[in-house]
Amino acid sequence: MKPYRLNRLFNAKSGHCLDVAIDHGFFNQPGFLSGIEDMAKAVATMVAAGPDAVQLTVGQARHLQALPGRQKPALVLRTDVANVYGLELPKVALSATIAEPALQAVRLDAVCMCVNLFQIPGAPEVTNQCMENICALKLESEKYGMPMMVEPLVFRLNAEAGGYMVDGDLTKIQHLVRQAVELGADLIKADPTDDVSVYHKVIEIAGGIPVLVRGGGKAPDKEILDRTEGLMKQGASGIVYGRNVVQHANPAGMVAALMAIVHDGATAKQAAIKLKSK
Repeated sequence: MKPYRLNRLFNAKSGHCLDVAIDHGFFNQPGFLSGIEDMAKAVATMVAAGPDAVQLTVGQARHLQALPGRQKPALVLRTDVANVYGLELPKVALSATIAEPALQAVRLDAVCMCVNLFQIPGAPEVTNQCMENICALKLESEKYGMPMMVEPLVFRLNAEAGGYMVDGDLTKIQHLVRQAVELGADLIKADPTDDVSVYHKVIEIAGGIPVLVRGGGKAPDKEILDRTEGLMKQGASGIVYGRNVVQHANPAGMVAALMAIVHDGATAKQAAIKLKSK
């Protein structure tokens, strides 16, 4: 059943995927809700833009799945919630999953479920919680045939810019990606490296498990498009971008630009024309 679900995630033409993450309200952080205050509107905008998938929580998936018709993005279900994204780590840091996540994913007609694997300076207990979450989810994943996307996320110090900023160190990313693969990931959602030209080493360490690259914090359009072009040339199977799409002044245009790079092999310069034309 897993391959059948993944057939709905990956574009039939290119074999790649653009997943737009709209699950930020789960994490209770100021600034995360910008652009998605009205979830029904945000989801409708994404459906009209036509990415391959939309990443939503158990409480917000209804906005996608209630829409009629076959031509809508697939659902990627976020299965865990954490409190580690602020400028200061809380006294009790945690990452917890929803109940029976794979079963809920089946009921919501998701194509896969996403779970975090954090590496946070000063919070090794959260890494342990993440590993326990993944190990439990792996059994459910196999039972229900629901693919498991593991998100290895290497934090910089929270005080630098909050826990959402990427630590682009190649070695740290490689090791955490490999751990996710060893724990049974069907898909990897990984940080980009500071030097995009070495990202093939992350792809290699994943050993054939598809790697989708996360967008991280908000960045200028040119940086996002240039980075995406470089990552796809390095062998990434796609991208999972959130705030750089949903908080953009022109979300539909950004989706069109990213789809051109991910599926059509467009350059960043060519994609920028689509961004301006939408």
